[in-house]
Amino acid sequence: MKKIAVIPARYAATRFPAKLMQMLGDKTVIRHTYENTAATGLFDEVLVVTDSLEIFREIVSHGGTAVMSKKEHESGSDRIAEAIEDLDVDVIINVQGDEPFMEKQALAELLKAFEDDTVQVASLMHTIDAEEQINNPNIVKVVTDKLGFALLFSRSPIPYKRNTEASFKYFRHIGVYGYRKKALLQFVRWPVSALENIEKLEQLRYLENGIRIRMVTTDFGAIGIDTPEDLAAAKKRLGLA
Repeated sequence: MKKIAVIPARYAATRFPAKLMQMLGDKTVIRHTYENTAATGLFDEVLVVTDSLEIFREIVSHGGTAVMSKKEHESGSDRIAEAIEDLDVDVIINVQGDEPFMEKQALAELLKAFEDDTVQVASLMHTIDAEEQINNPNIVKVVTDKLGFALLFSRSPIPYKRNTEASFKYFRHIGVYGYRKKALLQFVRWPVSALENIEKLEQLRYLENGIRIRMVTTDFGAIGIDTPEDLAAAKKRLGLA
């Protein structure tokens, strides 16, 4: 099974423009993400796909592999699909460019899901307990069936706790995905689905088109760089502030 990691890296960002080129210690955020992913040794290739010549040069000048997107894209999945369409690859792992602390164990757990030939798409989740996280619309929740396949993703608390006496384990979706090549290329040919449009969660397009997503429980807690405050927290984690 040939497996690659692809890091979609868009220069513009609504909440934090040019966040991937911000310095985190002596390296940019995108370089941390690339080098940490490559250092896992799990992949036949690690590739950054970007719309930015600045990001392209940042990766290539430090010995990495990057390609320029040929056109504008609505999502990271679209950007990845363009890059891998002509590649000989079986499984693609989508690592977000703003995840400089990506861990080997989490990626290994995700790859392991594809040892089951029936799995077409997989993603990560971890438990959450705090009510403020469960109710936070910026934290995406997921519920699964008994086999670990996603039933629904939502920004709302799911399930709704109508029975206040019942205990239930809530899960946060971590936006690191794995896909078989065919599934990803199918995805980008489908129109935006109704649930996807209202929640603004692209993974719902898979569910609405009958593709199950195998969820993998992990202890890894994503630390993305979405705001200047996130960058400050990342620097603190590295002992830089």
